[in-house]
Amino acid sequence: MNIFEALRESHDRQRSYAEALVKTSGDTPERVEAYKQLKAELQAHETAEERHFYIPLMEFDNGVDLSRHAISEHHEMDEMMETLDETEMSDPTWLVTAKKLAEKVHHHLKEEEQKFFQMAGKLLDEKQKESLAGQYEKEYKEQLS
Repeated sequence: MNIFEALRESHDRQRSYAEALVKTSGDTPERVEAYKQLKAELQAHETAEERHFYIPLMEFDNGVDLSRHAISEHHEMDEMMETLDETEMSDPTWLVTAKKLAEKVHHHLKEEEQKFFQMAGKLLDEKQKESLAGQYEKEYKEQLS
């Protein structure tokens, strides 16, 4: 497995969790569970991805800007999750923020898969892609637990 395949597995989970979340309503067990899943997935993925994908890419001149951009989008998602944590789930603004978060997740993943992966694919050699996948997977599992 290479780093792109490893990241894509988490991306698929993020998409389904984000879609499930915006279909929930009010302060329900479904919403609590959907948000818990998405938040845990995003946080574990972000941490592992920054350490074992974006930081290594910053060693290349061509990787600095895209890494900074992606990390700043992670930060925006973290801020939206903080807002959600501070808002009652029954509050109508909760779903508005959740929808913004879901849109940001979809935008971010699409951008990564269509632009960043291609660029990173040119910067990293096969051995790096495989070793980063292993490091990412290990970190990701530690973050989730």
